[in-house]
Amino acid sequence: MTLVYIAAGMLVVWLLIQLWPVSSLTYVDMEEWDPSHERWSNVKILDVRDSSEYWESHIPGSINISIGRLPWQKELSRHDEVIIFSSTWLKRKKAARILARRGFRQLYMVKGYCLSKKGKGESIEHKYCY
Repeated sequence: MTLVYIAAGMLVVWLLIQLWPVSSLTYVDMEEWDPSHERWSNVKILDVRDSSEYWESHIPGSINISIGRLPWQKELSRHDEVIIFSSTWLKRKKAARILARRGFRQLYMVKGYCLSKKGKGESIEHKYCY
């Protein structure tokens, strides 16, 4: 019975860590984000999906750095404004947490906006995710 309580406690701690806000992360509404708009012209687009998913379909001009490589990446400067995309909300939040720990202070995530592939050779599809 004690093991059940320990496991439940560990699950609660993990959930709190995942849901805890990242101080330097700003959420943007889906309607507000338009990559062609002048507001977003200097923002780096970071796609944290695996490279195989990225090369099947991606946002033009985006940078692909998978979650595992983020702590050691050199392509981004901590002074850059970065908008984070992935196929799941948890991956985007984890990427934001890693970048915030590395000193990034201008991070963005589009609310409910995730990437998924349509099919081989086709462009990306934007789906709503939680």
